[in-house]
Amino acid sequence: MDDMNRKQRRAARTEGHLDNAAFLKAADKFIDVANRQNARVKATELHIAFLYASARYSAYVAKAILDVPNHEDFVKEMTSRYQEMLRQHLADPSLAKPASA
Repeated sequence: MDDMNRKQRRAARTEGHLDNAAFLKAADKFIDVANRQNARVKATELHIAFLYASARYSAYVAKAILDVPNHEDFVKEMTSRYQEMLRQHLADPSLAKPASA
């Protein structure tokens, strides 16, 4: 979707597709929810709740929307994507522990 011009990106967004900016904005909304919840819930518990929610929603999309024929292939694909994203974020120095923590 990165090769689209502005008009094409707007049309794609209208149809529910996310370009990189919209993708990051959507992800940031989930992070904001986690940060608000973290005021009352330990991060060590909260991240497992978010992982559960992600798995649950992904299973719904796989079964109800995509109608994937092979669940194990879907699990392998999602696991691979998660591992790559997690590795990228673990390597991100901006995620270091804040000085005030």
